[in-house]
Amino acid sequence: MSFVKQSNKNAAATILNKLSKRGIEGYFCETSEEAVKKALELMPEKSAVSWGGSMTIQECGLMDALKKHEYTLIDRAAAVTPQEKRELYARTVMADYYLMSTNAITMNGELVNIDGFGNRVACLCAGPEHVLILAGMNKVVMDVEAGIRRIRTKAAPPNTTRLNKDTPCARTGVCGNCFSPDSICSQIVVTRRNGIPGRIKVLLINEDLGF
Repeated sequence: MSFVKQSNKNAAATILNKLSKRGIEGYFCETSEEAVKKALELMPEKSAVSWGGSMTIQECGLMDALKKHEYTLIDRAAAVTPQEKRELYARTVMADYYLMSTNAITMNGELVNIDGFGNRVACLCAGPEHVLILAGMNKVVMDVEAGIRRIRTKAAPPNTTRLNKDTPCARTGVCGNCFSPDSICSQIVVTRRNGIPGRIKVLLINEDLGF
Protein backbone atom coordinates (compact mmCIF):
# COMPACT_ATOMS: atom_id res chain seq x y z
CA MET A 1 0.00 0.00 0.00
CA SER A 2 1.33 3.44 -0.93
CA PHE A 3 2.01 6.07 1.68
CA VAL A 4 -0.87 8.18 0.28
CA LYS A 5 -3.29 5.26 0.47
CA GLN A 6 -2.24 4.50 4.05
CA SER A 7 -2.58 8.16 5.02
CA ASN A 8 -6.05 8.20 3.45
CA LYS A 9 -6.97 5.12 5.45
CA ASN A 10 -5.81 6.78 8.66
CA ALA A 11 -7.78 9.92 7.85
CA ALA A 12 -10.86 7.87 7.00
CA ALA A 13 -10.74 6.18 10.41
CA THR A 14 -10.79 9.61 12.04
CA ILE A 15 -13.70 10.75 9.88
CA LEU A 16 -15.73 7.58 10.50
CA ASN A 17 -15.38 8.15 14.23
CA LYS A 18 -16.63 11.72 13.85
CA LEU A 19 -19.51 10.60 11.62
CA SER A 20 -20.63 8.12 14.25
CA LYS A 21 -20.85 10.90 16.83
CA ARG A 22 -23.06 12.80 14.38
CA GLY A 23 -25.45 9.88 13.97
CA ILE A 24 -24.15 9.00 10.50
CA GLU A 25 -23.05 5.47 9.65
CA GLY A 26 -19.71 5.35 7.88
CA TYR A 27 -17.79 2.69 5.96
CA PHE A 28 -14.32 2.64 4.40
CA CYS A 29 -13.70 0.88 1.11
CA GLU A 30 -10.27 0.52 -0.49
CA THR A 31 -11.65 0.31 -4.03
CA SER A 32 -14.68 1.24 -6.10
CA GLU A 33 -15.47 -2.45 -6.46
CA GLU A 34 -15.65 -2.82 -2.68
CA ALA A 35 -17.83 0.26 -2.44
CA VAL A 36 -20.29 -0.99 -5.06
CA LYS A 37 -20.51 -4.35 -3.32
CA LYS A 38 -21.16 -2.65 0.03
CA ALA A 39 -23.76 -0.30 -1.45
CA LEU A 40 -25.67 -3.22 -2.94
CA GLU A 41 -25.52 -5.04 0.41
CA LEU A 42 -27.08 -2.00 2.09
CA MET A 43 -29.94 -1.76 -0.44
CA PRO A 44 -32.33 -4.74 -0.54
CA GLU A 45 -33.44 -5.69 -4.04
CA LYS A 46 -36.94 -4.50 -5.01
CA SER A 47 -36.15 -1.15 -3.35
CA ALA A 48 -37.05 2.07 -5.16
CA VAL A 49 -33.79 3.88 -5.88
CA SER A 50 -33.10 7.36 -7.21
CA TRP A 51 -30.02 9.57 -7.39
CA GLY A 52 -28.68 13.06 -7.77
CA GLY A 53 -26.27 14.32 -10.38
CA SER A 54 -23.00 12.65 -9.40
CA MET A 55 -19.93 11.71 -11.37
CA THR A 56 -18.77 9.58 -8.43
CA ILE A 57 -21.64 7.09 -8.54
CA GLN A 58 -21.09 6.72 -12.28
CA GLU A 59 -17.30 6.44 -12.14
CA CYS A 60 -17.28 3.85 -9.35
CA GLY A 61 -19.60 1.57 -11.33
CA LEU A 62 -22.64 1.69 -9.07
CA MET A 63 -25.03 2.90 -11.77
CA ASP A 64 -24.07 0.01 -14.05
CA ALA A 65 -24.41 -2.46 -11.17
CA LEU A 66 -27.90 -1.23 -10.28
CA LYS A 67 -29.16 -2.09 -13.75
CA LYS A 68 -28.08 -5.70 -13.28
CA HIS A 69 -30.25 -6.16 -10.18
CA GLU A 70 -33.94 -5.97 -9.38
CA TYR A 71 -34.37 -2.38 -8.27
CA THR A 72 -37.06 0.08 -9.21
CA LEU A 73 -34.98 2.88 -10.70
CA ILE A 74 -36.35 6.43 -10.63
CA ASP A 75 -34.34 8.26 -13.27
CA ARG A 76 -34.94 12.00 -13.43
CA ALA A 77 -33.29 12.06 -16.87
CA ALA A 78 -36.31 10.16 -18.21
CA ALA A 79 -38.53 13.21 -17.72
CA VAL A 80 -39.22 15.36 -20.77
CA THR A 81 -41.96 17.81 -19.85
CA PRO A 82 -42.07 20.06 -16.75
CA GLN A 83 -44.98 18.00 -15.42
CA GLU A 84 -43.04 14.76 -15.85
CA LYS A 85 -40.13 16.32 -13.98
CA ARG A 86 -42.42 17.26 -11.10
CA GLU A 87 -43.90 13.77 -10.97
CA LEU A 88 -40.48 12.09 -11.06
CA TYR A 89 -39.21 14.37 -8.33
CA ALA A 90 -42.22 13.48 -6.19
CA ARG A 91 -41.33 9.81 -6.64
CA THR A 92 -37.69 10.59 -5.82
CA VAL A 93 -38.68 12.21 -2.53
CA MET A 94 -40.55 9.01 -1.62
CA ALA A 95 -37.75 6.65 -2.74
CA ASP A 96 -36.41 3.96 -0.44
CA TYR A 97 -32.83 4.95 -1.27
CA TYR A 98 -31.31 8.15 -2.61
CA LEU A 99 -27.77 7.94 -4.00
CA MET A 100 -25.38 10.87 -4.14
CA SER A 101 -21.86 11.98 -3.43
CA THR A 102 -20.87 14.94 -1.30
CA ASN A 103 -18.98 17.94 -2.64
CA ALA A 104 -16.76 17.86 0.45
CA ILE A 105 -16.48 16.10 3.79
CA THR A 106 -14.54 17.58 6.66
CA MET A 107 -12.14 15.79 8.97
CA ASN A 108 -14.71 16.52 11.66
CA GLY A 109 -17.42 14.60 9.79
CA GLU A 110 -19.47 17.46 8.32
CA LEU A 111 -20.92 17.12 4.83
CA VAL A 112 -20.63 20.24 2.68
CA ASN A 113 -22.70 20.63 -0.49
CA ILE A 114 -23.60 23.40 -2.92
CA ASP A 115 -26.51 23.02 -5.36
CA GLY A 116 -27.90 24.97 -8.25
CA PHE A 117 -31.59 24.10 -7.83
CA GLY A 118 -31.48 22.42 -4.43
CA ASN A 119 -33.16 19.14 -5.37
CA ARG A 120 -30.12 17.09 -4.37
CA VAL A 121 -29.53 18.75 -1.01
CA ALA A 122 -33.28 18.73 -0.35
CA CYS A 123 -33.28 14.93 -0.61
CA LEU A 124 -30.24 14.78 1.63
CA CYS A 125 -32.07 16.80 4.27
CA ALA A 126 -35.46 15.09 4.09
CA GLY A 127 -37.67 12.85 1.99
CA PRO A 128 -36.11 9.55 0.86
CA GLU A 129 -36.09 6.91 3.59
CA HIS A 130 -32.36 6.29 3.20
CA VAL A 131 -29.49 8.37 1.77
CA LEU A 132 -26.35 6.60 0.60
CA ILE A 133 -23.34 8.83 -0.02
CA LEU A 134 -20.28 7.60 -1.90
CA ALA A 135 -17.21 9.82 -1.80
CA GLY A 136 -13.61 9.48 -2.87
CA MET A 137 -10.94 10.58 -0.43
CA ASN A 138 -10.20 13.52 -2.74
CA LYS A 139 -13.35 15.11 -1.24
CA VAL A 140 -11.79 15.32 2.25
CA VAL A 141 -11.06 18.82 3.61
CA MET A 142 -10.03 20.21 6.96
CA ASP A 143 -13.15 22.24 7.79
CA VAL A 144 -16.37 23.75 6.40
CA GLU A 145 -14.64 26.87 5.08
CA ALA A 146 -12.15 24.70 3.20
CA GLY A 147 -15.06 22.62 1.92
CA ILE A 148 -16.82 25.64 0.42
CA ARG A 149 -13.53 26.80 -1.08
CA ARG A 150 -12.93 23.35 -2.55
CA ILE A 151 -16.36 23.30 -4.17
CA ARG A 152 -15.94 26.73 -5.72
CA THR A 153 -12.44 26.07 -7.02
CA LYS A 154 -12.31 22.32 -7.71
CA ALA A 155 -15.89 21.12 -8.24
CA ALA A 156 -17.97 23.93 -9.74
CA PRO A 157 -15.70 24.86 -12.68
CA PRO A 158 -15.54 21.35 -14.21
CA ASN A 159 -19.21 20.77 -13.41
CA THR A 160 -20.29 23.90 -15.26
CA THR A 161 -18.12 22.81 -18.18
CA ARG A 162 -19.71 19.34 -18.10
CA LEU A 163 -23.20 20.84 -18.00
CA ASN A 164 -22.42 23.42 -20.70
CA LYS A 165 -23.26 26.34 -18.40
CA ASP A 166 -22.45 29.95 -19.23
CA THR A 167 -20.74 31.10 -16.04
CA PRO A 168 -17.46 32.85 -15.23
CA CYS A 169 -15.98 29.64 -13.84
CA ALA A 170 -16.93 27.73 -17.00
CA ARG A 171 -15.13 30.33 -19.12
CA THR A 172 -12.10 30.99 -16.93
CA GLY A 173 -11.85 28.08 -14.50
CA VAL A 174 -12.04 30.57 -11.63
CA CYS A 175 -15.06 31.20 -9.39
CA GLY A 176 -16.56 34.64 -10.03
CA ASN A 177 -18.98 34.49 -7.08
CA CYS A 178 -21.59 35.15 -9.75
CA PHE A 179 -25.35 35.53 -9.89
CA SER A 180 -25.50 34.19 -13.42
CA PRO A 181 -28.78 32.53 -14.52
CA ASP A 182 -26.64 29.44 -15.14
CA SER A 183 -25.00 29.45 -11.72
CA ILE A 184 -24.92 26.06 -10.00
CA CYS A 185 -24.13 27.66 -6.64
CA SER A 186 -27.51 28.67 -5.20
CA GLN A 187 -27.86 26.59 -2.03
CA ILE A 188 -25.08 25.94 0.49
CA VAL A 189 -25.91 23.13 2.92
CA VAL A 190 -23.77 21.86 5.78
CA THR A 191 -24.95 18.61 7.36
CA ARG A 192 -23.66 18.54 10.93
CA ARG A 193 -25.76 15.60 12.19
CA ASN A 194 -28.31 13.02 11.15
CA GLY A 195 -31.54 13.33 13.11
CA ILE A 196 -33.01 10.00 11.97
CA PRO A 197 -30.97 6.99 13.13
CA GLY A 198 -29.71 4.89 10.22
CA ARG A 199 -30.94 7.23 7.49
CA ILE A 200 -27.63 8.63 6.19
CA LYS A 201 -24.74 6.34 5.37
CA VAL A 202 -21.36 7.41 3.97
CA LEU A 203 -18.98 5.17 2.03
CA LEU A 204 -15.48 6.64 1.85
CA ILE A 205 -13.50 5.20 -1.06
CA ASN A 206 -9.70 5.22 -1.15
CA GLU A 207 -9.64 6.62 -4.69
CA ASP A 208 -10.03 9.97 -6.43
CA LEU A 209 -13.58 10.08 -7.75
CA GLY A 210 -15.77 12.84 -9.13
CA PHE A 211 -15.11 16.55 -8.82
